[in-house]
Amino acid sequence: MILVTGEALIDLFIGRPDPAGFPAEAIAGGSPFNVAIGIGRLGRPSAFLSTLSEDVFGSFLTDKLAQSGVNTSYIRRCPNYTTLSVVATDASGQPQYSFYAPDSADRALTPDALPARLPTDVNAIAAGSYALGVEPVATAIEILLRREAGTRVISLDPNVRPRVVGDLKVYRERFERLLAYATIVKASDEDIELLYSTHDLASAACSWLERGPKLVIITRGEKGSLAALADRIVERPAPRIEVVDTVGAGDTFHAGLLAWLDAKDLLTPQGIAGLSEAQVTGAVDFAAAAAAIVCTRRGADPPSWSETEQFIASRAR
Repeated sequence: MILVTGEALIDLFIGRPDPAGFPAEAIAGGSPFNVAIGIGRLGRPSAFLSTLSEDVFGSFLTDKLAQSGVNTSYIRRCPNYTTLSVVATDASGQPQYSFYAPDSADRALTPDALPARLPTDVNAIAAGSYALGVEPVATAIEILLRREAGTRVISLDPNVRPRVVGDLKVYRERFERLLAYATIVKASDEDIELLYSTHDLASAACSWLERGPKLVIITRGEKGSLAALADRIVERPAPRIEVVDTVGAGDTFHAGLLAWLDAKDLLTPQGIAGLSEAQVTGAVDFAAAAAAIVCTRRGADPPSWSETEQFIASRAR
């Protein structure tokens, strides 16, 4: 089972204003939340560890997880309000975010609320996004990852949100500490630019490998992805599609990557360390296909395993 930890929130999509105001649609969101949903939709066992609000949005988020087959037994409820993320998309479909999150529920996870022991069927932990940079949840996650490193796969996605985490230097320092516990790192080219002010993705990926991870994958939108492992760099193209919006694409890529590795019995520390180039290619191509499907839909709406396989098959004809 893949345990995902971090934030869950409401994405409030707003349209163009009219005389009456802004048309809006409230959708479940949050990067780790989307990853958990994505893994569940792909048919792999997953669970979500977080603190969710007792408000109507918190109940909605919990129900959405359960509907996708995600184990919700690691969720704690609290009176803090649910984080609200206002999303406006530009003409190219790229999302623009504004966060309303002071003292919100998804930040409230404390170290003493962590499970004392994880069951043996938890073979991987996925974490990332702004939960790594706001307290007290950031400290709780760091303690969890340090405790479980080496016995389970640790997969990180920085998914940097500068407006939420504040000082990027502080965020980068924590993330680099976490690299010592990580087995996999998935990031975007935008994350690399924000954290290191560089476009040299291969060098950034290799520098992360030197700190502990066995596999680093950097997504580059329509340019495809770059994977670094041992002494090799593997580049893969992105499927060509008509983009509706890119909300949840990176999260779905992360989910697809972990789900494929899990389905192939490779999601163990030893399995990741011994990955062949062909196995990395298979995992990355599957993840890219799942992410591409999401980009053809509005919002983070991950596909099933069969949808993803059908998409891949249609491109092979």
